Amino acid sequence: MAKFELKLPKMGESVAEATITNWLKKVGEKIDADEAVLEIATDKVDSEVPSEVSGVLSEILFQVNDVVKVGQTIAIIETNAEASAGSPSVESSAVPSSASEVSGDMPAVTEITKTVETAQATVAPAAFISEKSEIKSSDRFYSPLVKNIATAEGISLGELETITGSGKDGRVTKEDILNYINNRGSQPDVAAPVAAQQAVASVTPSTQAVPVSVNGGDEIIEMDRMRKLISGYMVASVQTSAHVQSFIEVDVTNIVKWRDRVKVAFEKREGEKLTFTPIFMEAVAKAIKDFPGINISVDGDFIIKRKNINLGMAAALPNGNLIVPVIKNADQLNLVGMAKAVNDLGNRAKAGKLKPDDTQGGTYTVTNVGTFGSVFGTPIINQPQVGILALGAIRKVPAVIETPDGDFIGIRQKMFLSHSYDHRVVDGALGGSFVKRVADYLEAFDVNREY
Repeated sequence: MAKFELKLPKMGESVAEATITNWLKKVGEKIDADEAVLEIATDKVDSEVPSEVSGVLSEILFQVNDVVKVGQTIAIIETNAEASAGSPSVESSAVPSSASEVSGDMPAVTEITKTVETAQATVAPAAFISEKSEIKSSDRFYSPLVKNIATAEGISLGELETITGSGKDGRVTKEDILNYINNRGSQPDVAAPVAAQQAVASVTPSTQAVPVSVNGGDEIIEMDRMRKLISGYMVASVQTSAHVQSFIEVDVTNIVKWRDRVKVAFEKREGEKLTFTPIFMEAVAKAIKDFPGINISVDGDFIIKRKNINLGMAAALPNGNLIVPVIKNADQLNLVGMAKAVNDLGNRAKAGKLKPDDTQGGTYTVTNVGTFGSVFGTPIINQPQVGILALGAIRKVPAVIETPDGDFIGIRQKMFLSHSYDHRVVDGALGGSFVKRVADYLEAFDVNREY
């Protein structure tokens, strides 16, 4: 029998690693080709890894919560076919001998894993960082890889928070923690983490959460993985960006009339439902081309001007969580293309079928709070972007209508646009002018246009 190596597949240009969240198959179970073997998670998206061959799962090389790099072997499947020269097998390539073994291009991490048993035997249990205990009290974001290394090396939360991060928004990267460990010495010291905690406490004001009173009738539910990520992102965004908002009311009567007139024919011809979202996305993409200063990111003291206009589209999931799939090069799509992109991403988000790359590379985000009846909102910026637009509910309201014969009161379809932007780099003139331009495009919508 041949042995086939199941590797972590490539999940997009910007995705280099994933966390194993669940094994769907056990050792000894049969697997069909294209059948899902395990579930993985990146920063935002959960997905499944299917088998490329039929056979029996003979070995699992990584466990739940382990972080695996793209291309690493994660399991061995025994097949009835003879191994061929072109197919990967344990006879022709190296396979990690344990879940903690790391690829050869990471010698520092490989060296660290050799000291795990020593660290666990010599460091007090309270000094270890646990996903279910000490790490929850931190307002600072740490990637799964950083937390795993810290746990293996016996680095306490207090000690970890003293490490200066070189990543985005001061985050501690893999290189930061490896450099810290090398300088600190290979043998963990029980007193060092405690001393570090005491030093931090002496110079840092207390950020301990206010105790929550719980009675016998209350139910305690732990946040799921995605809710924890969302919580961390939201807090980090508020702490990073100086949020300020601009609001503007828009008359979208022409858009409502046009959509009512063409939506049936549109669906019949294109096989797609025509919602308001692609119309609004089209106007946002046009406005960004007029005001490219909105299509930027901040990296320390530097501003990155984004070449592509990639619109994030906030979508609510059935479980109550939120995800932001991205429409790539949105300014290059016509209305039909925009509608297809919006429907495709929205449907796959609800079905849990998004790929990791579907949520990467966004340069500006739009969220439709009007879906839930909200007139307007003050959305939190999706880092590292510098702006986000909230679309309010469309309502019939009495309005003053100006005509050559004078003003009169009429019923119009109106909505509010709420623009949150990062005041570190976007001032009121730019932030207000941008949302006004979006409004101008919507109010100038041609009721006689072809779709």
